Amino acid sequence: MTASLGRIDIEHVHMEVGHGAGRFEALHDVSLRIEPGEFVCLLGPSGCGKSTLLGALAGHLVPARGRVRVDGTAVDGPDPERGLVFQQHTLFPWLRVIDNVAFGLKMKGVGRATRHARAHALLESVGLTGFKTRWPSQLSGGMQQRVEIARVLINEPRVLLMDEPFGALDALTRSRMQQLLLEVWERFRTTVVFVTHDIDEALFLADRLLVMSARPGRIVEDRRLDFGRPREAALVTSHEFVALKRHCLQQLQRGEADTPLPRMTPLGPPIATS
Repeated sequence: MTASLGRIDIEHVHMEVGHGAGRFEALHDVSLRIEPGEFVCLLGPSGCGKSTLLGALAGHLVPARGRVRVDGTAVDGPDPERGLVFQQHTLFPWLRVIDNVAFGLKMKGVGRATRHARAHALLESVGLTGFKTRWPSQLSGGMQQRVEIARVLINEPRVLLMDEPFGALDALTRSRMQQLLLEVWERFRTTVVFVTHDIDEALFLADRLLVMSARPGRIVEDRRLDFGRPREAALVTSHEFVALKRHCLQQLQRGEADTPLPRMTPLGPPIATS
């Protein structure tokens, strides 16, 4: 990847989800620019529209109003240059690890020897060289997510979109995967947009933190994080980290408090009282 690719422009985006009377505004007037190679975390409470915004970037969802562009080109559908990693892996159970990683190149018509060589190199990058002939069911959750990341990176995406990819992992595995992701990102410098509701995770990973309000989602804070790199586990106990974590928690709590309660729909006619 070249550092000049992967710029994201989101301009006055409004997103609506649902159907009929149940339709509601999930995102309200979101505008931002993400520079090539940035690692950005979207932080917010559950249901605030983080995944909806990621869906618009992936091309799976269409804004009601506004525009989403990558490198000046409008996003109008899914594209391998915008790789997507979910919380649950999407590996093909009938393919061995190396063929899962190489699948994108196979779809492009790349020969077996070439695609396997590139898949092997990526598996080495994520620490899975000795597991290339295993089936996905023979891997732990953390290993499956490593394969998932390698499978996305083999397409050399301009943008890597990650929707709480470590949310289902235990605390120790999650910490290791965060370290691995940073190592991989520092090598490839793909633009990363990472969705999480975990403050520690967001602060540990990101160059830049976007804090979202409760529904309808808005960007209520755009903060650059000045923690040095490479990031070490001891960072999370530092005074600066703890103070910023407290600030983010207050921002999230304030956003939830400002959100009006939904209007309740009566379940039936009023009960007569005497």
